[in-house]
Amino acid sequence: MLLTAAPAVAVPGDGYLPAGQLLSPFDPSTPAVNRLDPALLDAVRQATTAAAVDGVTIGLTSGWRSPEFQRQLFADAVVQYGSAEIAAQYVASPEVSKHVTGEAVDIGPTDADNWLLANGQRFGLCQIYANEIWHFELASAYGGACPPLRPNAAG
Repeated sequence: MLLTAAPAVAVPGDGYLPAGQLLSPFDPSTPAVNRLDPALLDAVRQATTAAAVDGVTIGLTSGWRSPEFQRQLFADAVVQYGSAEIAAQYVASPEVSKHVTGEAVDIGPTDADNWLLANGQRFGLCQIYANEIWHFELASAYGGACPPLRPNAAG
């Protein structure tokens, strides 16, 4: 069976950010930021301010995504990995993606990921998947314990 899908493309308002673009969590001009859950956005903004004191710049590489955009990302992953089961380890379907509900952000660059891994818990920001050091969710109370890591987006 031949699998094909068009790569994800920008559609105004779907949450798409070009590869390598870092978006400030203080920039409300894009749905990737302005459609995030307010509590998550507040935590990310507080963490960004604290990281800046340490000389680290936190940027978003992804935030809120439309269900259609998430569906295209998943379809692209199915083509890339050859099956939906394997793709689900790397890209959540729109039915379960926390990006679609505005409850997840992807952070960059790597020094920002590392800073959040060490300090994010202070703001309730937790790494969720062991294979994604950039993916954070508001998964605890400020200063609370983060939940155990899941191996990947499939479980």
